[in-house]
Amino acid sequence: MLSRTADHLFWIARYMERAETAARLLDVGARISLLPSAGAGFRSEWDSILQASGTAEGFARKYDDPVQRNIESYLFFDRDNPSSIASCITAARENGRIVRTALTSQVWDALNTAFQELRGLERLPRSQLEMSRLTDWTMRHTAMVRGAIDATQLRNDGYDFLNLGYLLERADSTARLMDVKYYVLLPQVDYVGTGLDTYQWSTLLRAMSAHRAFHWAYGGELTAAKIVHFLVLNRQCPRALLTAIAGVSDHLERLAVFYGSANATQTRAQAMVDELQALSIDAVFDEGLHNFLTRFIADVADLGGLIHECYLSGDVR
Repeated sequence: MLSRTADHLFWIARYMERAETAARLLDVGARISLLPSAGAGFRSEWDSILQASGTAEGFARKYDDPVQRNIESYLFFDRDNPSSIASCITAARENGRIVRTALTSQVWDALNTAFQELRGLERLPRSQLEMSRLTDWTMRHTAMVRGAIDATQLRNDGYDFLNLGYLLERADSTARLMDVKYYVLLPQVDYVGTGLDTYQWSTLLRAMSAHRAFHWAYGGELTAAKIVHFLVLNRQCPRALLTAIAGVSDHLERLAVFYGSANATQTRAQAMVDELQALSIDAVFDEGLHNFLTRFIADVADLGGLIHECYLSGDVR
C-alpha cells in the first residue's frame, strides 16, 4: 500500500475518534456544570474542557471569555478550530473521498452521511440546537463509521492503519477526558473522597459510556482508585489506556508480518505496553494523576510521530 493511502486511512480514523472525544468533553462539561459549587474548583468546569482538549490557546486568541456558549461553539462548529467536531468530520470525509477505492461502500456512506447531516445542522439557527442533541448525534455517527469499518473492511494493511488511527487517538482521548477531573478538583483536599468528589468521577464514567461496564467489572463502592484502575490498566475496558496501546502494538505486529520486516514502532509500542502492565495504581497516584496523564499523552504523540516516520512519510514496503 502506498504511504499516502495509508496516511489518509490513518487520519480518517483519528479525525472520527477526535470528533467523538470533543463530543464527550462537551458532555462531561455540561454534566459537571450542573453540580453545585462546581465553579469553585481549581478552574471552572468549562475552562477545564479547553485545558484538557489542548485548544485553550486557540480559543483565547478568538474569544475573551471562556463561557459555556463560546466553548460549545468553538468545540462543535468552529472551522478555525482544527479539532472541532465540524472540522474533524469534514476532514475525515475529505480523506475518505481521496481514498474512496480503499473503502467499502458502507464505510463511505457512513462518512458521507455524517458530513451531509452536519451541513444541515450548520444551516439551522443555533438557538434550535441543544448541545445534548449535538453530542448524541456525533457519538451516533462516529459509532456508525467504526461499525462499518469493523463489519465490512478487508483485514489487510489498510484495516491496520485505520485501527492504528483509532487506537492512538483513543489512548490520547481517554487520558484527556480523565484529565478534566484534575482541572475541576476542589481547592481543599478535604473534599477528596466526599460525595461531590465521587459524583465527579461518576460523571466522568458516564461521559465515556463506561458507567455500567465499570459496575459489572468492580461492583460495590465507587472510588477514585477503582475508576483510575479501570480506565488505565483494566484490559476489559475498551477505553482503557492499556487496552488502546496493546491494540496499537498488535496492529503494528500485524504490519511487521505483512511487510516482512519490523522497525522502531514495534519496539516502542511494546515498551509502552510493558510499562503499563508493570504499573500499579499506587504508582500512578504517587507520581500524580495529572503528571502521569501528561507524560502518557506525550508518549502517545511520540509514538504517532514514529509511526508517521516509518510508515506514512514514504512508500510502505
